[in-house]
Order: sequence, then structure tokens, then C-alpha cells
Amino acid sequence: MSDTRRRVKVYTLNEDRQWDDRGTGHVSSTYVDRLKGMSLLVRAESDGSLLLESKINPNTAYQKQQDTLIVWSEAENYDLALSFQEKAGCDEIWEKICQVQGKDPSVDVTQDPIDESEEERFEEMPETSNLIDLPTCELGKLEEIADLVTSVLSSPIRREKLALVLENEGYIKKLLQLFQTCENLDNTEGLHHLYEIIRGILFLNKAALFEVMFSDECIMDVVGCLEYDPALAQPKRHREFLTKTAKFKEVIPITDSELRQKIHQTYRVQYIQDVILPTPSVFEENFLSTLTSFIFFNKVEIVSMLQEDEKFLSEVFAQLTDEATDDDKRRELVNFFKEFCAFSQTLQPQNRDAFFKTLANLGILPALEIVMGMDDLQVRAAATDIFSYLVEFSPSMVREFVMQEAQQSDDDILLINVVIEQMICDSDPELGGAVQLMGLLRTLIDPENMLATANVQVNRSHTLYGGNGSLRKTEKSEFLNFFYNHCMHVLTAPLLANTAEDKLEKDAVLGSIKTSTVCPDNFQTAQLLALILELLTFCVEHHTYHIKNYIMNKDLLRRVLILMNSKHTFLALCALRFMRRIIGLKDEFYNRYIIKGNLFEPVIHALLDNGTRYNLLNSAIIELFEFIRVEDIKSLTSHIVENFYKALESIEYVQTFKGLKTRYEQEKDRQSQKLSSVPSILRSNRFRRDARALEDDEELWFNEDDEEEGEAVVPPVEKTKPEDDFPEGYEKFLETKKAKELEDKENLPKRTSVGGFKFTFSHSVSAANGANSTNSKSVAAHTPPATSNGSSSKNTSLTTTVASTKGSLIGLVDYPDDEDEEEEEDTSPRKRPRLGS
Repeated sequence: MSDTRRRVKVYTLNEDRQWDDRGTGHVSSTYVDRLKGMSLLVRAESDGSLLLESKINPNTAYQKQQDTLIVWSEAENYDLALSFQEKAGCDEIWEKICQVQGKDPSVDVTQDPIDESEEERFEEMPETSNLIDLPTCELGKLEEIADLVTSVLSSPIRREKLALVLENEGYIKKLLQLFQTCENLDNTEGLHHLYEIIRGILFLNKAALFEVMFSDECIMDVVGCLEYDPALAQPKRHREFLTKTAKFKEVIPITDSELRQKIHQTYRVQYIQDVILPTPSVFEENFLSTLTSFIFFNKVEIVSMLQEDEKFLSEVFAQLTDEATDDDKRRELVNFFKEFCAFSQTLQPQNRDAFFKTLANLGILPALEIVMGMDDLQVRAAATDIFSYLVEFSPSMVREFVMQEAQQSDDDILLINVVIEQMICDSDPELGGAVQLMGLLRTLIDPENMLATANVQVNRSHTLYGGNGSLRKTEKSEFLNFFYNHCMHVLTAPLLANTAEDKLEKDAVLGSIKTSTVCPDNFQTAQLLALILELLTFCVEHHTYHIKNYIMNKDLLRRVLILMNSKHTFLALCALRFMRRIIGLKDEFYNRYIIKGNLFEPVIHALLDNGTRYNLLNSAIIELFEFIRVEDIKSLTSHIVENFYKALESIEYVQTFKGLKTRYEQEKDRQSQKLSSVPSILRSNRFRRDARALEDDEELWFNEDDEEEGEAVVPPVEKTKPEDDFPEGYEKFLETKKAKELEDKENLPKRTSVGGFKFTFSHSVSAANGANSTNSKSVAAHTPPATSNGSSSKNTSLTTTVASTKGSLIGLVDYPDDEDEEEEEDTSPRKRPRLGS
């Protein structure tokens, strides 16, 4: 027996009466233990794990439905279903079940479901009581029939017996004929009895009865009976809605009559379940499980039949993308595809894969690109829903399409940019569509999602990615490069536009410049900017160097922090969260960028402007500084204490800022002690190093210089502080610096004939900016100045002369004290004190 014939999907019915997909596998029947009897085993197709082990119990009622389905209950509220890929596999397992229970395989139900108490009572009854005698089907007996149907619902075995009688004697059709008679005679009492009868028959939960009741011949009369609820003063008009209001629209003529009938039937049965029938009580919740299954498997059949009709789908796509198609027709086509994709969620995974690949091959993504840019709100909403199904199914498929599209089209018409523009231009005051699109964009740019997709695709067909798998290996780098080159400017455009005009005014509290931009007061705009910031924050967490380069090149954090002035607190919090994620990375490149741009200033302003109010904004800002203190980020601690401590020292309801000051002073003491210990080691000793050690030192020298310059990694940012905003000694520092630069020109490092260097001093970016000039005089003679990463030894370098010949050993040279050099130390915060004092 081939594996294909025994391939099954395992379903279980959950508490909401919906079928949950437990997985695909292969089923076998085997004697696990001769004493225990025969069991059904289903092993997962992917890894061979056991999906299901179920003993074929002689007393369990198994049902065979629609030639490929076996359904049964193992315990109260626990229903199982096996959906076979082929009829032959279903027939084979059904024969095994019937063999164990001693039944003829031609039956659709092996036996009545009987619980123990019911079975005991059943054995004590006389044989004649096994039969249920239905009253004759006539108007005078309707009350008696209604009482009988209602009474059997509490007994599983009596429900089974009644269902069997109703099925065999064609009783339902006779009842529906009586309905027409009662309606013609305006017999209200009889119509009320028929409501109870038909409702009770539905609660018998038998697929065979549903096939009769939901046939074209009977279903509208069933709906008619259910209109006459005795609890209602006036009957409902469900038939009028189904026949006149709910018109079935064939966007493309369906030639298959069976398919058309199945679509009509499924819609009407779904209407009966969702609209007509009342919500079942606690005691009735299991009565309609088979009705749920009936609808579920109908949808599976519809999708399968449509998918197999390639001519139909091709015609739908052709009209959808045809410019000549009128708006009403296109709206119907898009809504059809939306419903089609919704139905596809009922398919088994392998069939769902084939379904979406069929849509991709037919051109669903180029078609969506057209319809998502249309003015019709309904069309755009439906197209967004379809796009969400595609992204959920295979983000990599969408990524591959947009990257290939970028080679042939302008940025403005790329699918992903169309999606971003729809998010930006959402007219809904609550931005419901924008929120949905933002979630889809986040899925597309999520690197973890890329990696997961790549691993799965390795074991699948090479149709989508090509046989060599090259795209799989580089999907993350290629797509992120594409996104930042072609799409990021579209995403950030509203943010940059709303933070473009800065008004500067002097702030007396901080003694510096305060940016008081008039932020967007429009609530909808603020919501949109919050969504964009949420995406950018996600990028900071997951995209590393791509977003880092973008932030520094565009000076993006400065623009974001302008939103701290917004009257909408949620937007200010989004801006703060963006900065918090950046600082949370503890990346020194980011830290230097923040220090150089003085980007703590708007945060400090927001904290002080908030005053004594104890709110979320206050707590979030305090948490930001507390993180810096706890993590001991030295460069940021020094910057905050040296520039803002006077404004913050009055805040005493938390110990955060005093703690930062303590951290700062401890680091200064540590560096001072470290420096004072160096001369005691080297004062009277010379040591020799080999040539390899010298090469390592030279390489370290150049690496440190590059890092100090920072220009290759940290692009320059626009100047935001005028010179008068720097500490008081700034002008004096500039004069001294110019004199020092003239002197340095004479002492530039000159390579000697033997490969040595003359000595010189390097200057850091922070020194050039005057970040610490006020304290330089008092600190420089005793301790190295604070640098961008808080470490004096790493970023301040003194190069000693190397006087030797090739291949010889080299010694460290001490230089005598010189008063001129002492003055230079006082004015140059980057100069290391001499080691030979």
C-alpha cells in the first residue's frame, strides 16, 4: 500500500467548536498489544513524531463522511477527524475499523454512541423499546412530533435512533410539505411547532440528515421554518434576505454546476449557523459540531475545485489587471479573491502551499500593486486583506518579488512603497488600515523571519528561489540593502517633514539652546508618526549597521527628539522609546553621536518642563538615566554630569542623578590612581621589546587614531549649538589650540631612515568640540580627560621616539621635564602627562 493513499490530516474540535489542525502524517492500523487490541497510529510527515494514537474501541461510533473523512468522539467534548488525501486510503482504514467492530464496511456509521449508564438501561429494556415510532406526518400530530423530537435530545442513544428513522423514511421532506401548507393557511401554531421540530432535527447533529435538509430542494423551506420562533412577536424574513438582498455575483461565469451549487449551499448553511440559530446553551454546545464540520469541508471542496480550474483563475487575473475593467467589476473581482484567500485557510498545509504558489504564478502580486493604489476605499481594504494572507504565508515570496521589481521600476511604483504610502495616507481617523499595514511591513523587514523562511525553503522545491539556493543565503543582506536604498526614505518622509522647521530660543535653565519646534497638533498625524517611530524602533533593535548608518547620515535622532515637544504625550513617549532603544544597545558609536550632537538636551528639557507631575513621561525619562547609571555607561555618564548636573541636582525624589554624579567621581578617582601608579613602575626602568611587539603597537596606534577621528563610521552631523553656548573657557581654548596646531606642524611625526617615529600628541573629536574644556585645566595635570567611552588609556596616546636600526631591539625613551610642555598640558585636554617626571 502506497504512503500517498494513507496520507491524512488530523483535526480536533476545540472549545469554540472550530476544527484545529494538528498536522499532516501517515496513518496505519496495528496491533500494538494483542491484549489491548488494534490502534490507529498517525506519524508526522515532517519528523516521524506521533501525532495520534487511538485505540479502535468496539463501543465507539465511527462515522464516514464525504468518502475521505472519518469522524468519532473519544471522550466527552473531544472529537477527532481524519481527512484522507485519497478515497482509497480512507476505505482501507474504514475496513479495519469495521473489522474490529464486526460491521459491514458499506455502512457510514458503525454503531450508536452509548455511554455506560445509557447502555445499562438499554440492556434492561424490552426489545420493542429499541424502536422509536414516529407519529404520522400530518397537521394534527405536529405538537406530538415536536414533543418527541425535543425529548430525545437529552439521550445520545435515542438521538441516534430518531436520526435513523428520519433518514430512512424520508420524514423530513414530508414535514417541509406541511410547512408550506401551514404557511398558506396562516396556521401560526403549526408554524411554531415546525420551528421546534426543525431546530431539534438540526441538534441531532447527523451529517446524513444535513445532506437532505441542505439540498437545493429543501434548504429554503428549512430556513422558512426557522423564521417562526415562538419567542418572537413577528417572524423574521431570512428567505427574503437570501433570495433578494444577498445576490450571488459570478465575477467570471462558473461553468461547473456542482461548484456553483456547493458555493450557494455553503453560504446558506453558514447563514443558518451564524444568524438564524440562537447561540447554543451550555447543554447544547456539542449539538452542532457536525454542522461546523459540514461547512468546513464544503469550503475545502470549493477552494480545491476553483484551484483546479486554471482557465477560470487566469480569466479573473486578466480582468483584474485590465485597464478597461470598470470600477464596479474590479471591486467584485477583488472581493472574490479576498473570500477565496479566506477559504484557503481551511486547506491542509501542503494544499495551501500549492494554492498560494498558483496565485503567485498567475501574478497576484503585480495585480495587488495596481489595486492597492486605487482611490476606491473598499478595493484598497480588500487588497490589503489579500496582501496580509500572502505575507503571512510566505514573506520571502513577497521580498523576492519586490527586489526583482526594483531592477525594472522606479521607487515610486514599487509594491512595498505603495504599501508604505497607503499606510501614510490612511484616511481612517483611527488609522485602522495603517496599523494593519505597519504590522505587515514589520513582518517583511524582520530578520528572524527571513532566517526562518530560508531554513524551511532549503527542503522544499527550488521553483521559487532557484536550484543553487543563493538567494536563501543572502536574503537578509540583500533585502535590507534594498529596503534602506529604495524604501526607507518613503517611510521617514512624514517624520522629516513634520520636524523640519526649528525655532531656537535661549533656555535660561540649562544655559543652552532649546529647540521649541511647533510639533503637529493634529491627532491623526501624531498617530501616524507614532506608528513610524514604532517601526524605526524595531529597526534599531534588529537591523544593526543598516539603521545605524541611516540614523547618523540623516541625523535622525535629533529630528525624532523634536517630537518630545509634542502636546500628545504618547508621541513624546514614542520618541523617548526610540532613544532608549539606541542607548540600550550600549554602542559607543551611538554614544559618541549623542554626545557630539548634545542630544540629551531635549530629554532634559522635557523632564524639567514636566515639573513635579508624576506620570508615565516622568517615569520613562528617569528610567533612561537609571539605565545609564546601572549599566555604568561611562561616556554618557561623564557627558550628563559635566553638562547637565546643575539643572538636575535639585531632583531628589530619586537617587538616579546623585548616583550618576557618584559614578562620575569614582571613575575620575580611578583614572587618577591608575595614572599616578604608572611613573612608579617606569621611572627608573627601561625595558626592551622585540620588533613584533613594536609592529603591534604601531597598528594599535593607527587603529586608535581612526577610531578617535570617527569620520569613517560616524558621519558629521549639523551643528546645533553656537559657540557662545560652550563653557566659558571655549574662546581661550580655541586660541591655545591654534597655537598648539602651529607648534605641532613643526613636530609632525617624521619617519626616520631606520623606520622610527618622532613623538607627538593626538587630539580627539570631543576635545575639538570643546566638550570638556571647562575642567581641562584642573584635571589635565593629574588625570586623563573624560573621553567618549570613558577610558583615558585607550583613546589618548603618546608615541615615543624609536631610535634604532633595522632588526635591533628598541627601548622606551624618557624625556626631561619642560615647562613649555607643562603649559601645553594645561590647555590641551587630550595630552597625556609625561611618564618620566
